Formats: sequence, C-alpha cells, structure tokens
Amino acid sequence: MDSLGLQVLSVLLQKKVLRIKQKLSKTLGKIRRYNMTFLMAVGISVGILAGLWTAASVSFGLVTFAGFLSWASFYAAGGKLNGLKTSLILNFSGVIWGYLIVLAAGLLGPIIGATVGLGLAVALGAAGMCWQAKISWLGFIPGAFIGCSAFFATNFDFAGAVVGLICGAVLGYISEAMALAMQKKEIAK
Repeated sequence: MDSLGLQVLSVLLQKKVLRIKQKLSKTLGKIRRYNMTFLMAVGISVGILAGLWTAASVSFGLVTFAGFLSWASFYAAGGKLNGLKTSLILNFSGVIWGYLIVLAAGLLGPIIGATVGLGLAVALGAAGMCWQAKISWLGFIPGAFIGCSAFFATNFDFAGAVVGLICGAVLGYISEAMALAMQKKEIAK
C-alpha cells in the first residue's frame, strides 16, 4: 500500500475511532446519570440521619430505638406523605393500645391472677389492633403493633414512646426526600 492509501486508511480509522468514542461517551453519560439508584441514595440519607439521630437522641435523653421503629414503619407504610401520616396515626394508636393493655392487666390481675390477666389483656389488645383495621385510616396493622411494642419496650413511658415515634417517622420522611433529591441531582448531570 502506498503512502496515500495509508493516509486515507488512517483518516478513516480516526473517524471510526472518534465515532466509537462519541458513542461510548454518550453511553457512559447515560450510565452516570442513572447510577444513583434510589436504594443507593436512601442508604446515604438514612445512614447520615441515623447517625445524627442516635447522637441527638442520646444527648437529649430521647428513646433512640422508638425512632428507628417508626422510621421502619414509615417505609413499610409506603413512604411519602401518606406513609408519614399512616405511621404517625397507627404508631400512636399502638401506644394507646399498649396503655389500655396495661390498664386491663392491672384490673384483671387481682381477679384471675397476674399472668392470666396479662395474657388475656394482651390477647384482647392484639385483637383490637387488628380489628381497628376495619376503619380504612387505621388499616396498617404493623404500625399499631410497632407503637405498642415501643410503649412496652420503654417500660410504659407514654411520652417517651410517642416523642421517639414522632421523631422517627419525620426522619423517615426527610430521608426519603433527601434520597429523591440526590437522585434528581444525579439525573440532571
């Protein structure tokens, strides 16, 4: 092949390489844009907020684990504003059920024995948390059980359980909003 033929071949190869680079750059750009999945973004936001929540709740004497319980409740209820509302309402109803269970156990204990009284009170309360789901806005049964569990786990501290549950649900909402914002920012690049 003569030098003119080599020059033509070289120009053609350079054009081909340039087109491949452009396609590759375009493809990599798309990959970069969609690289921040919601799961990745929510992991970052939850990680940051969970660390801050732990430090703040311990510093201010709040019930740390109650916050994490309702945070989970927020996501289990589907997230967004509806998940926040559902989690707050049902977690609070669970705390009320827990309070009623303790009251009932106290009333039944002297009559039928403490252990049997507690068992019966828990049975009725657990059934009630399920039966209330007949009312549509009380339909998220796990939320009630989470609230009741928080009340029991705080050694029947009504206010401590409620404050921790409210904080956690709000943190759930904020973590989701942060994740969605990170995802949008990544897509806009």
